[in-house]
Amino acid sequence: MNMKAIIPPDLQSYYDDWHMSPGLLCNGFVFFTGFTGTRADGTLSNDPAEQIRDAFAKVESVLLSGGMSFEHIVEMTSYHVGLRDHLDLFKSIRDEYIREPYPAWTAIEVTGFVREDAIVEIRVIARQP
Repeated sequence: MNMKAIIPPDLQSYYDDWHMSPGLLCNGFVFFTGFTGTRADGTLSNDPAEQIRDAFAKVESVLLSGGMSFEHIVEMTSYHVGLRDHLDLFKSIRDEYIREPYPAWTAIEVTGFVREDAIVEIRVIARQP
């Protein structure tokens, strides 16, 4: 099987420290690591909207490094602490990035993430053009 890691410079620590690929190309599909809104400097906004946008920024970084854009996403899974508290906000921000035809999407309530105070994690699968 032919696989290739997609590692944007701003996410190199994922590969080096956590031993996981931000994106992994396999047979034309790119499988993404789940991303929270934790910033490269380790900070995490208290504002849910900023956290969600920061998570989408990481997804975008991998997409661009793999020669793709949001239109290449075929499936999205979002994990939420307090799903009902910010689902409408998440949907409105998601619509800033995702266009028709919309990818398949599943939203799942969880009790927490590795990073305390993170409220969302986004994982996608994309198909290279």
